[in-house]
Amino acid sequence: MDGKLAGRVVLVTGGSRGIGRAIALAFAKEGAKVCINYIRAEDKAKEVAEEINALGGEALVVRADVSKLDEVKRMISRIIDHFGRIDVLVNNAGIFLKGDITEMGNEEFYRILDRMWEVNVKGVIYCCKESIKYMMENRSGRIINIASIAGIGTAFPGTTAYAITKAAVIMLTKRLAFELGRYGITVNAIAPGLILTDMVTPEAVKLAEERSLLKRVGRPEEIANLAVFLASEEADYITGQIIVIDGGRIDYLSHSL
Repeated sequence: MDGKLAGRVVLVTGGSRGIGRAIALAFAKEGAKVCINYIRAEDKAKEVAEEINALGGEALVVRADVSKLDEVKRMISRIIDHFGRIDVLVNNAGIFLKGDITEMGNEEFYRILDRMWEVNVKGVIYCCKESIKYMMENRSGRIINIASIAGIGTAFPGTTAYAITKAAVIMLTKRLAFELGRYGITVNAIAPGLILTDMVTPEAVKLAEERSLLKRVGRPEEIANLAVFLASEEADYITGQIIVIDGGRIDYLSHSL
């Protein structure tokens, strides 16, 4: 297939649904060969692969829990065995568990923080670490981390533990950009506001709409379009950046980063 990303091999973690699904399809439409990672929704992952194949593209479906290093190693090895390379890594897999420090007991708060840290932070680190050695050999590559405006600091209830993990992803993005730039690898993060997927509640949608200058929440395809741009040659000189896409949210706790 022709397109901005023709022939490139892309791994999208958590690619079976929501934002990940939209990213996988958008990359395929631009000619990329796409590896769709999932952990539970095998049927959904296969549906995405079938859509890509129907477009004339090529897809590989791989199950792996990104919070487990041995499974990440097997996933990357399978991609290399199948495609021979990896050009773009989209770290989309993540979980959200509601919780604030003052409203939960110690044991419960630490439990949800530990679980989100394993997936949202260590999972990103594992996927980066296992992918970059191939990118470094080729002296080129793209890493796109899906962070969140929670990691920058919004006044949204129940997101303290989640925000901590996404703030770590933001700093990891900057540090990796610093370390990998000399190899021709760019590292950026997308920080979405609330995006309309099957995981959000009507209450959250209403609250986010009220706090947005555009008075609506985002669509997965809008995140996907930005990811395609960051992976393309048009973004060759962009690295170490955290790009907010939130419809003009006004509920930030501070005005400093």
